[in-house]
Amino acid sequence: MISLVTGGAGFIGSNLVDYLLSKGHEVVCVDNESAECNDKFYWNPNAINVKADVTDYKAMKNVFTGVDYVFHFAAEARLQPAIKNPIEAVYKNCVGTTTVLQCAREAGVKRLVYSSTSSGYGFNPSPNIETQPDDCLNPYSASKVAAEKFCKMYSDLYGLETVVLRYFNVFGERSPTRGQYAPVIGIFQRQKDAGEPLTIVGDGTQRRDFIYVGDVARANELAALMPGVKDHLGEVFNVGSGVNYSVQEIADAISDNQTYIPKRDGEMETTWSNIDKVNRVIGWKPEVDVLEWIKG
Repeated sequence: MISLVTGGAGFIGSNLVDYLLSKGHEVVCVDNESAECNDKFYWNPNAINVKADVTDYKAMKNVFTGVDYVFHFAAEARLQPAIKNPIEAVYKNCVGTTTVLQCAREAGVKRLVYSSTSSGYGFNPSPNIETQPDDCLNPYSASKVAAEKFCKMYSDLYGLETVVLRYFNVFGERSPTRGQYAPVIGIFQRQKDAGEPLTIVGDGTQRRDFIYVGDVARANELAALMPGVKDHLGEVFNVGSGVNYSVQEIADAISDNQTYIPKRDGEMETTWSNIDKVNRVIGWKPEVDVLEWIKG
């Protein structure tokens, strides 16, 4: 079977590429190396690697030949840069996703798995469950959730099998560490390695549901292959740990050299997932706890 991974040289995408190859997939990896927070890009030499932009229909159409499954990660994936440049975020996340969906439809792929975000829940009470209404607080979440609707529409109107995975706070190997808007664990690890104080936003009481990147990769393959998804095409599935920790707890597990910086606009106080649906339909549950991973 041939699987296409967009954004496959980045943090989560590259972990999925490695995982799929280990499971016997032939993999086509597409990335344009535009993610500014990445320290480096990870091109697996055992994949077919293509440098291209997902908003470029002609370029994307050429890489879909023979593809069975699509895993769509390519996006403007950071909250604060999207707030600074909402037009770019909407273009990458909405036009890019629609381009990938159209190419998948024309190529007759078996299923497309779309990577979305728990930030679409906004100020909904936690734990977040898929039946809650959208509450997008910033251009990042609004554009990612809008792309979810395109997935649902392509299933309903064109018969393309799609499934939407809403990730909570992903951590693990290859996490970006550059810039102040990289994921918090990556920032803390970089600061510790440099002998610098960990910069805790606000008072550190905000809580996050941290999910391991290897667990995310496994959820993607299951979402693509499990037959039970056929009864839930275009629907959202939470991919989180089902528990959460304060940012202060995470910092304390990494280093006691700490300082505090002002809170930022457009960020939620709490993320916490209900993962009953993904467990029931796809047969997935997380295996790695963030504090155990940090302690090694």
